[in-house]
Amino acid sequence: MDLRVAVSTVIFALRPLEATTSGAATAPSALALPLVHRTREPFGDRWALPGGWVRGDEPLEAAARRTLAETTGLRPSHLEQLYTFGHPDRSPTGRVVSVVYTALVREPEVAAAREQEGPENVEWAPADDAAGLAFDHDEVVRYALWRLRTKVAYGPLAQALIGERFTLSQLRAVHEQVLGQGLDPANFRRQVEASGTVVATDERLVGGRHRPPRLYRAADPDVDAPPGASRPRSPYERAGPPS
Repeated sequence: MDLRVAVSTVIFALRPLEATTSGAATAPSALALPLVHRTREPFGDRWALPGGWVRGDEPLEAAARRTLAETTGLRPSHLEQLYTFGHPDRSPTGRVVSVVYTALVREPEVAAAREQEGPENVEWAPADDAAGLAFDHDEVVRYALWRLRTKVAYGPLAQALIGERFTLSQLRAVHEQVLGQGLDPANFRRQVEASGTVVATDERLVGGRHRPPRLYRAADPDVDAPPGASRPRSPYERAGPPS
């Protein structure tokens, strides 16, 4: 039996809801991911996650980076291995095992990829609406969304989507967009500050009409946590993989 190995990537970004393939966009934002339009069989004329075959002498992450750059023009600084999908019937062409990677990118990275004249057969879609995809990519997206939402309390999520410094209002907006639901501002502030996942800085956001809000950063567990402390948890973490 022949076995082939492929890689796919699930890239998340907060993108304006009315963003177009030309780059024009208006607020508000929503969690979105890039999809590639397939032009040949199997699953011709269907949308799929970016990906491709692993070369014989190529490390898995290198293959993920190469195929992502080739298909979307995106080059995230960090990729995380998400899961391996290998059901015997996932591809009609034979036995294919796909190692899936995921990453978070900011809107400027998306814009930069477009300015470099990335492939025209790529479109960004709301993550929760991505369905009817090629192969088992519906299942892959559901799993990636679940993993993202279970990790929404971690500081690195804010760093990846809104920068290293952020207000609690900005952080709450990220949580709301990722979770797909509104959160009470007062409860959010109290619970996040008590969770130990963020640290207040001496900086403030300037440029507004009212008193400048304080800026926060993600807590570094090696620096900010007391010795022997466990990883901070938040009430916004979710449990249980998708069925």
